[in-house]
Amino acid sequence: MRIVKAHESQEVPNPHGVSARKLYASGGAEIVLIALRPGESLKKHAVPVEAVFYVLEGEGTVEIGDEEARVTADCLVPCPAGAPHRLRSEGPGMLRFLVIKLPGSEEAPCRR
Repeated sequence: MRIVKAHESQEVPNPHGVSARKLYASGGAEIVLIALRPGESLKKHAVPVEAVFYVLEGEGTVEIGDEEARVTADCLVPCPAGAPHRLRSEGPGMLRFLVIKLPGSEEAPCRR
């Protein structure tokens, strides 16, 4: 059995310059933990596969295409393949969320 402790996982370089820890990668599926400091955001980008964002803690805004919505802990937001998107931290504390990519992803925002 393999157990991954997020806080012990190594941060991976990424084009957004934010804290990103790849927790799982197998068969094209990927789970990445992202932590944004207050005021920090991802760059708007698109990936060729469907992704799901699950907010663990904090407050922020998710943009997908031309839509924008506020998110807090326990929000789950699906993002269609190819849709331009980004997340911004807008609370007093960290915005921590999982990015879950479905199989077939070759263009991950947080590649090793």
